[in-house]
Amino acid sequence: MKRTILTALGCLLVVALPACTSTNGNSDAVSKNINGKFLSEDLNPDVWVKRFEVEAREIYAQRKEIVDAVKLAPGDRIADVGAGTGLFVTAFANAVGANGKVFAVDISPQFIDHIKGRVADEGLTNVDVVRSKLDSTELADRSVDTVFVCDTYHHFEQYDAMLASIFNALRSGGTLIVIDFERIPGVSRKWTLGHVRADKQQFTSEIERSGFRLVSEVNIPGLKENYFLRFEKL
Repeated sequence: MKRTILTALGCLLVVALPACTSTNGNSDAVSKNINGKFLSEDLNPDVWVKRFEVEAREIYAQRKEIVDAVKLAPGDRIADVGAGTGLFVTAFANAVGANGKVFAVDISPQFIDHIKGRVADEGLTNVDVVRSKLDSTELADRSVDTVFVCDTYHHFEQYDAMLASIFNALRSGGTLIVIDFERIPGVSRKWTLGHVRADKQQFTSEIERSGFRLVSEVNIPGLKENYFLRFEKL
C-alpha cells in the first residue's frame, strides 16, 4: 500500500514538473506560447499600433520622458530589442543624429516589415531593421552603446541566451535599459500576474548574473504599472 502511494506521488511530480519548468534551461516558464501571435503570418501590425500607440498605454503616454531618461547623445548607437511597431524608433533616430545608429530589433516578421515601411516613409537613414531570434539579438559584438528593452524582457523565452547576446552586443561599459511590468500579487492586475513570469527582483537577479550591474531605478512619475531599470555592462 505504501509503495502504491509513493508511486502515485511520483507520477504527480513528473506530471506537474513541466508546468513550472521551461524547456530552455531557465528556471521559470514564460506564459504559454507568449510569442506565438507575434510569429504568426496572420499578425496585422495595424491592429497592434492601435493597442500600443494610444494614450491609455502608459509607455506611450510617457514616451518623451522615457526617451529623455535613456540619455542618448549625438553619435550614440542604440538597439531597441523588441521594437514592436517601432514606437521609439523615430525619437531614438532623432536623438542620436546622423552620425549615430538605431537598430530596431524584433522577432516578428510582420513587425519587421512594418518598421521598414515606417523608416522608409520617414526617411530615417540612420536606422537598421534587424530580425532577431528567440535566443539571439542577431547584433554584431560590441556594436552598440545602449540596449533598450521595453515591455519585452518578460517575453524572452530563452533569457539566459538573450542576455548573453545583449552582453556581447554592448561595448565595454555599455548600458542596458529594462522597462517592464511590476508584478506584485494582490496589487498588479490579473492580466499582469498571468502574463509576466516573475517580479522585478527576480529579473534584476537574472540580469546581474549575466554580467551586468544595476546602476539605478529611474523614477518617471507617469509610470505606475512599469519600472525603469538602468544596468551597466561590467
